[in-house]
Amino acid sequence: MPVDIDIAKVARLARLALNEEELERYRRQCEVVLEHAALVQSLLTEGVPPTSHPLPRTNAFREDLVTGSLPREEVLSQAPDRDGDFFVVPRILDE
Repeated sequence: MPVDIDIAKVARLARLALNEEELERYRRQCEVVLEHAALVQSLLTEGVPPTSHPLPRTNAFREDLVTGSLPREEVLSQAPDRDGDFFVVPRILDE
């Protein structure tokens, strides 16, 4: 089942300058992908539960342990600018 797509328009929207050979190559590639997507979409999936992964998965949690930290003064001594116990950084948001 052929799927029609205007690759020149897509390239223009993406601000890509493609020559005729590239347009034809990408048109063929997109056609294959879209035909496959249409084929998958046409499958009968009534009664099939949605899944996010083909196999059951469980998270492997571990305890969050603090294994050590540097002294505050040593860390702050590396800062280009500081105000007491705080790093001073340039403002990036307007008030």
